Amino acid sequence: MKLYFTRHGKTEWNQARRFQGMNGDSPLLPTSYEQIYLLGQHLKEIPFEAIYSSPSKRARDTTLGIQRELLHPTEIIYNDDLREMGYGELEGQSIDEMYAKYREDLTNLRHHLDRYDPSAFKGETTEAMLQRVSKVIFEAVTLHEGPLLFVGHGASFTATLQHLVGKELSELREMGGLLNNSLTILETENKQSPYQMCQWNDVSFLA
Repeated sequence: MKLYFTRHGKTEWNQARRFQGMNGDSPLLPTSYEQIYLLGQHLKEIPFEAIYSSPSKRARDTTLGIQRELLHPTEIIYNDDLREMGYGELEGQSIDEMYAKYREDLTNLRHHLDRYDPSAFKGETTEAMLQRVSKVIFEAVTLHEGPLLFVGHGASFTATLQHLVGKELSELREMGGLLNNSLTILETENKQSPYQMCQWNDVSFLA
């Protein structure tokens, strides 16, 4: 059983280098819709049983753009637990300014999740995020037999997908972060974990 994962299209806050997170959100850039179209074309022949998406607008708009291109349109299931990692008081703030204020914590967020402590800005822990996102994926695998598509966010999917293939907390950022509209594919035999990684962070179809 194959599981397909993509990060939403690039947004205004991505371009402006602002934290979005669980509750922050901003519109997709006009150029993102072309990339979403290309991703949809790349996936159009896959008979997805369902699409699971974060309800954040940037993810919803990405999901709907992909769905329009599919030859086998399918149900979209929005689930709050697929939202981005919660950054607490950082959401909406300048990344560069917050790095100056919380340099150690935010360096760990990007490179060393085993050392990441978001308590200074009332953020969500890595463990809590992994638990809620993984739960959605595990339940979806239990409910379906065919391929599934998941549309979500950069930080939460980067860590969770590495977690699902059996990596330790300290290893979850070793392969870097997921790009906007990239495609990662995991596979599970007999619906058991850890899953196998077939493809990571591919954007070749966006060229």
